[in-house]
Amino acid sequence: MRRILTGTTEEGKSVFISDGEPPRVATIDELPSFSMTEVWATDEIPSLPNAEGDITTEISSLIPGLNGTRFRIMQYYPEQELIDTLQSGADVQAVLDKFKSVAPGLAEAMEPDNPGMHTTDTIDYIVIISGEVVLELDDGAEVLLKQGDCVVQNGTRHAWRNRSSEPCIAAGVMIGAKRIR
Repeated sequence: MRRILTGTTEEGKSVFISDGEPPRVATIDELPSFSMTEVWATDEIPSLPNAEGDITTEISSLIPGLNGTRFRIMQYYPEQELIDTLQSGADVQAVLDKFKSVAPGLAEAMEPDNPGMHTTDTIDYIVIISGEVVLELDDGAEVLLKQGDCVVQNGTRHAWRNRSSEPCIAAGVMIGAKRIR
């Protein structure tokens, strides 16, 4: 993946700041189809020109706080891959520990008694780039999403379930929101 970053000089001229791989990619060896690529992050309402710089590698949580944002490319692994990993005798605790280390904030949002189910104080804009994935809500309602489908996730309790045999790639922007109930 290639990330192009633009900026503005002190004279007001538009320039390319960087052209290369995103600086933060999370993977887990035991789940080869899993990856989360952090493309950009902010922790407050941005100002222009961007005085904050690229904080993507410095963020302590993949979930933004109020007024923060995260832009991420996610690759959802097929559920069968996880089943195969668990049946192969993989150290489940080691896999969970690795997830906690590569996905801080998000890992803690996951419910231990209902794998994959989580809630975040964010509004998320998601578009499916390839493959398919099921979006499940807390009452068991589900919708199958395919390439080109878009979701606006309004801070609801949900899980992503890839029941296909191929990875699903999605792009998403999370915007930190204030929960009032």
